[in-house]
Amino acid sequence: MPSFSVRQARLSDYEAVTGFTEDTWPDHETGDYIPRIFEQWVESDGPDQRTFVLEADGEVAGLLQGVMLSAYEAWAQGMRVAPAARGHGASRRMNDRLFDWAAEQGATVCRNMVFSWNMAGLGTSRAVGYDPGTEFRWALPTPDADATAETDHRIVDSADAAWTYWTRSDAHAALGGLALDVDEPWALAALTRERLATDADRVIAVQNDGTDACTFRLRHYDRETDGEELRWAEYGVAAWADESAARALFAAIRRDAGSVGADRARVLLPETPRHVTDAVHVGSEVSDHPDFVLEADLSTRG
Repeated sequence: MPSFSVRQARLSDYEAVTGFTEDTWPDHETGDYIPRIFEQWVESDGPDQRTFVLEADGEVAGLLQGVMLSAYEAWAQGMRVAPAARGHGASRRMNDRLFDWAAEQGATVCRNMVFSWNMAGLGTSRAVGYDPGTEFRWALPTPDADATAETDHRIVDSADAAWTYWTRSDAHAALGGLALDVDEPWALAALTRERLATDADRVIAVQNDGTDACTFRLRHYDRETDGEELRWAEYGVAAWADESAARALFAAIRRDAGSVGADRARVLLPETPRHVTDAVHVGSEVSDHPDFVLEADLSTRG
């Protein structure tokens, strides 16, 4: 059995880390982002972020990063273990170190995200202490500054109206109150009234007799996609009451994405039959697979 130790990552670990992450999922088109982001992770480590590597008999053979998303929420990402080090408790060793670090920063919960098709990742997450949390999928509406919908709804920019609807929506219940985090594009954190009001680039509420739907744009950015430099608009979560509200909401999203020059847009949806089929029914594409969010209770650590 290898001798394991865990320490903070260094820039000099780059070649070793890329060596066991360049072909993480050989049976899927999804490439691993670790070789592109590792150096940035190491350089940006600080009080609210820590990148760890695992050494097996003195050789770098694992990776895991922890990020504090709020005063009590930690996020774990990028867990990778070299094939030769698997099956000997390496993942638990790294996760225990990350959990201890997060608890020292004040976290009472740590979450992670695993692709639903990643059976090994799902099994490992459960084995090292994560419990089932929630699941989501991406809606992928086409940006169009001139998009319209034949409904009686009107669109207002109101964080108060959006927050009121969000807290009573079935989307809120399905997601446990989670939405995309403002700083970590692949992380989910508890959405609060303050975050909605201060972090969103734009809040969209859909109203008729009352508020029937809401979403918020967190950011837009340029990213290489399918060999092209494309602009993406990203929406933290979407919730709606019925098909008519969904039509108005998705038309508003398409217009908003078009207004910032986006080529693509993605919107976080709860993974429920209603939300996914409503999105498709009103003309949006959706991602092929859901993503699973798991969570570990850290309240007794520290």
